[in-house]
Amino acid sequence: MKILLTFPGQGPQVPGMLHHLPDNDETRGLLERATAILGEPVLDWDSAEALQSTRAVQVCLYIAGVAYARQVRQAGIRADFVSGLSIGAFPAAVSAGALGFDDGLRLVALRGELMERAYPDGYGLSAVTGLLQRPLEQIIAQVHRPDNPVYLANLNAEDQFVIAGSERAMAQVCVMAREQGAGRTQRLAVAVPSHCELLRQPATALAAAMAKVSLRRPDIAYLSGSTGRVLWQPARIADDLAMNMARPVHWQDAMVSAYERDVRLAIEMPPGAVLTGLTKRVMEQGEAIALGQHPLELIIALAGRLSRR
Repeated sequence: MKILLTFPGQGPQVPGMLHHLPDNDETRGLLERATAILGEPVLDWDSAEALQSTRAVQVCLYIAGVAYARQVRQAGIRADFVSGLSIGAFPAAVSAGALGFDDGLRLVALRGELMERAYPDGYGLSAVTGLLQRPLEQIIAQVHRPDNPVYLANLNAEDQFVIAGSERAMAQVCVMAREQGAGRTQRLAVAVPSHCELLRQPATALAAAMAKVSLRRPDIAYLSGSTGRVLWQPARIADDLAMNMARPVHWQDAMVSAYERDVRLAIEMPPGAVLTGLTKRVMEQGEAIALGQHPLELIIALAGRLSRR
C-alpha cells in the first residue's frame, strides 16, 4: 500500500488560512522565512482583501501546503508520492525534496505576479459538471475566437471540467453546456485564465527564472498533475513547474496513474477537499481523505490500518 499527498490549486483559499496552520516550531520557521524573503509580514497576506490578489493567494497556498505536509511527516506518515494541481505542484515539489522552500517561495510570488499582470481583469476559470468531454469541446469550438477566447483547461473527471478564458466566452459556454445537459456550471474564485495558451508568455518568463534555480532528484516520487507521469529528473520537474500554468491539467490521469502504482491512501493538504472528491472517483479500493476535515489522529490510524491489509 502506497500513500499519496495531494496539494490543491487556487479556489479553496479562505481568509485567515495562514493564521490556522499547525502550531509548531516548523511552521513558525516557515512564516519567519517567508516574511524575510518577501520583505513584509506574510501573515498580512491572508486577509479577505489581500486574497483578491492572485500573487497573495498562490503564496498562501504554497506556505500552507508545505506546512501541512511537514506536519504529516512529523506524525510518522511517510508519503510515497506527491502531486499538486496547478500552484499545488510547488509545495508538492518542496515536499518531495526536489525544490528548496526559499527558492520555491520566490518562484511562486513571481508566478502570481506574472499571471496577474498578464490578465488583471475580465478573465478567469469556470467549472462545468455533468457533460462529457466531446460535447464540451464542440461547444468551446463554436464559441472560441481570438477576440473571445475560451479553452478546455482542466480534465478532472469523465464529466467534470474547467474552462479558461474571457468572462464573456466562459458565460456563453456555460449557457450552451447547460442547454446540452450539464448539471452545473460555476465561476471559480480564480482571476486568471490558467492552463491554456493565454498564459504561454508568463510561463516562458517563469521558466527563465526557474533556470537560475537548482533542483535535485526528489526523495519522494513527484507525480505531475499536468501529464499524469512520475518525474524524477530535476530538469523535467523544473519544466513541469514553470509551464504548468499554460498546460491543461490532467488530474484524472494523474490519479489513475497513482492508483495503478498501488496508492491506496490519498491525503489532501488543506484548505478544501475538491481533490479528495475527484480522487475517490478513481480509487476503487483504499481511501481518499482531506486533512482539513478530519483529525490528524484519525488519518494516522487509517494509514496504519491500510498498511496492514
